[in-house]
Parts: sequence; structure tokens; C-alpha cells
Amino acid sequence: MTIQHNLGFPRIGAQRELKRALEQYWRGDSEFAELEQLGQRLRAQHWQQQAAAGVELLPVGDFSWYDQVLDMSATLGVVPQRFHWFGAEVDITTYFRMARGRAPGGEPVNACEMTKWFDTNYHYIVPELVAEQKFKLSSNKLFNEVAEAQALGFRVKPVLLGPLSYLWLAKGKGADFDKLQLLEALLPVYGEILQRLERSGVEWVQMDEPILALDLPQAWRTAFEAVYTRLQSRGIKQLLTTYFGPLRDNLTTLCRLPVAGIHIDAVRAPEEVAAVLSWLPNYKVLSLGVVDGRNIWRSDLAQLVQWLAPLKAQLGERLWIAPSCSLLHVPVDLAHEVKLEPEIKSWLAFALQKLDELAVIKRALCEGVTAVAEALDHSARLCQARKASRRIHKTEVKARLEAFDEALTERDSPYSVRSVVQQAWLKLPLFPTTTIGSFPQTAAIRQIRQQYKQGGITPAVYQASMREEIAFAVGAQEQLGLDVLVHGEAERNDMVEYFGEQLEGFAFTQNGWVQSYGSRCVKPPIIYGDVSRPAAMTVEWARYAQSLTKKPMKGMLTGPVTILNWSFVRDDQPRATSCLQIAFALRDEVADLERAGIKVIQIDEAALREGLPLRQADWQHYLDWAVRAFKVTAAVVADETQIHTHMCYSEFNDIMAAIAAMDADVITIETSRSDMELLEVFERFHYPNGIGPGVYDIHTPNVPTIAEMVLLMQKATAHIAVERLWVNPDCGLKTRQWPEVDAALQRMVAAAHSLRQEYGYQKVG
Repeated sequence: MTIQHNLGFPRIGAQRELKRALEQYWRGDSEFAELEQLGQRLRAQHWQQQAAAGVELLPVGDFSWYDQVLDMSATLGVVPQRFHWFGAEVDITTYFRMARGRAPGGEPVNACEMTKWFDTNYHYIVPELVAEQKFKLSSNKLFNEVAEAQALGFRVKPVLLGPLSYLWLAKGKGADFDKLQLLEALLPVYGEILQRLERSGVEWVQMDEPILALDLPQAWRTAFEAVYTRLQSRGIKQLLTTYFGPLRDNLTTLCRLPVAGIHIDAVRAPEEVAAVLSWLPNYKVLSLGVVDGRNIWRSDLAQLVQWLAPLKAQLGERLWIAPSCSLLHVPVDLAHEVKLEPEIKSWLAFALQKLDELAVIKRALCEGVTAVAEALDHSARLCQARKASRRIHKTEVKARLEAFDEALTERDSPYSVRSVVQQAWLKLPLFPTTTIGSFPQTAAIRQIRQQYKQGGITPAVYQASMREEIAFAVGAQEQLGLDVLVHGEAERNDMVEYFGEQLEGFAFTQNGWVQSYGSRCVKPPIIYGDVSRPAAMTVEWARYAQSLTKKPMKGMLTGPVTILNWSFVRDDQPRATSCLQIAFALRDEVADLERAGIKVIQIDEAALREGLPLRQADWQHYLDWAVRAFKVTAAVVADETQIHTHMCYSEFNDIMAAIAAMDADVITIETSRSDMELLEVFERFHYPNGIGPGVYDIHTPNVPTIAEMVLLMQKATAHIAVERLWVNPDCGLKTRQWPEVDAALQRMVAAAHSLRQEYGYQKVG
């Protein structure tokens, strides 16, 4: 019998219940016991929903208070010294201090670094390892949750991040060392985990090794066989899972591992299934990820059944089916979308609907297509209706792309000329200060926006309220003494959703929430058709903000690559084509901002790095079209208009040439969590333009000292000429509170003044 299973389920809750409970606990408005009760209810609900959808082996361990990689660090006792952990079970205070630098009952401390999970918009907490790292089983969370599920009568499949992926994703601290040398100390703890799970009656364990989709050095590839030979156990079976991309040169490594079964991503790499079958021993289970765990489009079930039927005949009960990866990356339930346009809704499938699709596929494979003929026919009709829909294609958009000329991507003059022209009118001091764009989204702002959206207040009342908020933000910046101001983005719900709501070709959900990190959730837009801009989106807000100050005001836009990468993107044309459509729409907005007198324009590309393919051989193609899209957006302006961009929380060292090719006048990047580690790339790469390495980590409530910020900038001066350095936070400030923002920015401005004094800057005029 083919088994239907699942690799992981969204943990935040269909209505973001976990988010609200976490933030209530962090504020000190509830006890951890209340948070635990909520978590227990959510887990039980999610297990029940999956079981009802036909999942036979339920994932356990996919639930997390913050992040599954951090959970693994807690389980293994990997806690950096600065958290003053003394070797007992990792408590919730230590856990949250590692995640966010602060927790109820704990002193503030520098949080662990956070970065993107492969090529997704999910962020994980980076483990910190030292050469003499000790590992010790230090958390019972997984075992307690297994017992919970078993007590409810469910058949479980615990989920573990495999030892090699854990080490690969970690960062070594202190003296350089080979992380593979830690395997000898690490594997006994994994062995202990497996033994405890075996004693609890677990039959299958899911070992996630997503690094098998990456380019791996030979030593790492070789290590797989030795590791899984040591982790073999007679009493428990291991399903070795990989996802997010093709295996390529790692294919035979995976197939030869001494495990009971393997899972591969047959959505991202369907062409590899035949090769895997040719290498697969006749005793192993093959789990195929046949439903897309990364996107929200309905599957063509009839087509999938037709493809899988011969595989079922060949493998029999050794064929398992699942989503391609954890469903963490999609919303929970389409049924909550009561306002979504019915035609568009009919094209979609969220987590629960994807499990329903798998149930239909399984029944077709086990009982024959006649048993599910109606469901297969319904699926085929909806897929065909989407292809034929008039909503999708716009002649004028396609014509503009067909007329594309590379000259549209180039500014009039090189940076060396532009920077002189810009400074002549900007007259900025050394170490100019600015912020990334957003200011705190207070409860009052969210309430006004919600009232307007629901029709409770008139457009005039809404606009007046937003103008008050803009005036407050501008006044606060004037008082702080910032050099280049922003309007604060009070009118924006989200940096992508705000623009998508005003562009054609986008659809939006009410409850399509996806976890980004911790309690931070996003509601990605759905790009279903050709994209165009019917009218200006930001011009009047920026014009009003500029009228309130004599200082330069930044116009704020989200760039085309970020809008693409932070959306659910149509799968019926290349992503590059969709990105260029967005770029042309934004180009029109940039031109309108410049005509309105806004001569500093920031085009954020926070998600440039996360869209990078996992394999280096595929990088250049992506970078070529991504950089082209940014330049199409920006290159419409004259030399005196200064273009900024922003990128955050990713590893940029390997794509600095592409970032330089974007030719932004100023780039701001995250560096404070990594202690300016990113800037080491400038020892090898001469970045030619202005740069603002963030000195203030906005993802923690901690307020840095002036001395800490000065020290970070001093580190930056070792790599970047002081004339090209800016001083700014790591990211936007919308998730913070005004008191901490005010305190942090006061210190940031003071740090800039200290640096100017240190470098002998004399104000002119």
C-alpha cells in the first residue's frame, strides 16, 4: 500500500495564533504555561487536520517556538558562552535569548545570527560552533511531543535536521577549523536521540539533509556514507529526505546510503526520478515529493496519476507520496479565503488542500482512476480554465517587453561622475545618517488602516490620519538630526503587499499567512497574470513628506526582484519574464517620483540573494536577469537623482560582483548581527559605490551603545573609504516600538558625530 505522508506543517496557526501568544509572552502579559497550552492545542489540531486529510505518518518536531534549526541547537546543547548556560536542559529563557537577544527573565544579550533558509523567505537561527565544541542531549521537547501525539492515537514520524546539514548550516567561531572534525563528538548524541525514539515505539524517523541539493565538497559527500552507517539502528527506520532542488552529482551518494528510504523533490527535479530508480536498491522506500510545498497553485492530478502509475507498478508499496518539502512555506487553509475572487481561488491549493490532493493521488494509485474519476476530471477542468483565462494575458505588457532595449538599463553617467553631481546639491556630511524606510507601525496606525479598508472611515479621514503620522515621523527625524529622511511608511501594510495591491496581475488573501521568522509572518501576494501599473502608488505621500522638510526625503519602493521573490509567482512563464514586467511598472513610478521633486529614491532588493539558485552553475543566469530588472527600474533617472537599495540577512560575499553591477549610488546592508563579518569580502572585492553597513540590529529590542556602533563603523573603515560610508540601521523599524527606536537612533546619530570628529570632518557653510 502506497503511504501518504507529510514532511512538515505550518506551525503558526491559520489565524496566527502562535504569533499572538508569543508576542504576549515576550511582553510579559502571560506566563510560559499559557504559551505551552496554546502550543499543545495547535499541535493536536494540526495532527488531527493532517490525519483527516489522509496523512498516515504524521510529522512531529516540525512545531517550533521560533525556528527548527534553533530547536536542534537546543537539543544538541549548542549554546554560545555569552548566554551563560551551564549544561542543564536548555530552558525557554535561554532559547529566546539566543533567538532574539531578550526574553522574560533574562538579561539582554547579542542574539545569534539569522539568515535565509536555502532559497526561501524563511529565516533560521545560525548555530555557532567552536573547534572544541561539546555536544550533549539538552532538550526533551521532541520526545515530549512524540509522547503527546502517541497519546492521541497518532502514528508519528519524528523530524530531525540531519547531522551533516546541521554542521553545514552552522558557523565556526574563533580559530578556523574543519566543521567535519566535530562529527566524532556529534554523532553519539544523534545516536542517543534515535535510541530514545526507538524505545518510545517510533518506527520511522525523518532525517532532513537538504544540503544534498547543494554543491558539496568531496569530503562532505564522502562523509554521508560514514555518518549514516554509524547511525543505523535495527529497531528504527530512517527516511533520508532532501528537497529544494535537483541532486545532480549527489544522486548516487543519496541512493547508496544505508537507510530504509529516501525522499526527493520531484517538483523541482522530476527528470531525476528515473535516475534515482536505476540506482535504488530493491529494499528501499522511494518517497516522491509530487505536490509543490513552495507554491500555492493547484496540481494537475490527472497528469500526476498518469506519471506515477508506472512507478507504482514497479515499486508497489515501496512508493510513498508527499509534498516536495515541508508545508511551512505555504498558508494553512484556502477555506478561510471567503473574499478571494472565485475564479482565482479555484486555481489555488494551500497546505490542507495539498494534502487532499495527495489523498486523491494515493487512492487513484491504490484503487484505480475510476475510484476518483470525478476528482481527476474536476482538477483537469480547473487547470485548463486557468490556462485559458483572459485575466492572465495583457497585450500591452507583452508588447513592452518585446520592445526591450539594453540601453534602458544604463544610467547617463558612471558613479564617479554622478556622486559629484549628487553631493553638490545634497551637501551631506561625512558619515551621513539615514534609516532604511519604515518607522514603528503602532496600534493606532494599524487600526486606522483597518477601518479604512473595511469602509469605516472616508478616504479624506484616512489620508488626514496618515499625513499626521508622516508629519510625526518627519518631525522626529528632524529632532534626531538625521541627514536623509524617510516618510515612515505609515500607509503601508507590507513592503510587497502595498505595491501588489496597486499593480494589475496580483491577487491577495485575507489569511494567507506564512512564517518568515519567529513571530514574524508575511502574507505573500499572488502573481497570477501580466503585471502593469495603472496609476502612481507612492508619489503623493513622498511629495507631502518632502514639503515638511528642507532635508532630502527618500522615495521608498520595493524592487522588482524582491516583489517577485516574496510573492507566490505564476508557474506558466519564466520567473525572469514576470520580474521584467514588474520592473517596467516600477520604472514608471521612479520616473514619477523624480518629476515630483524626489531626488533620493530607495529601491529595496532585500530578497536578491534568496532567489539565487542553490547550484553555482545556475547562478549567472539568475543574476543576469535579476540585475537587469533592477537596472530597468532605476536607470530612468538623471545623474543628480541618487538611487539607494537595501539588502538584509543573507550571505552576500559570493555575489558582490552582481551587487556592484546593479550600480546603485548607495547600498545599505545588514552587518551588525554578524559583527561586520560580511565586510571581509571587500578585502578581495573593490566595491565602487556608497555603502551603509548596518550598525543597529532591528530584529532585537536591545538598544546598542554609542561605543558599539562606533566600533562597528571603525571596522568598516578598514574596508571602505570613509567618504563612501553611510550610518544606518540594519533594516526597517516597523516592528519596533518608538521608545527603543528613539533611543537607538539618538545613539546612532551620536556615533556618526563621534566618527566625524575622529576623522576631522569640518562642517562647511
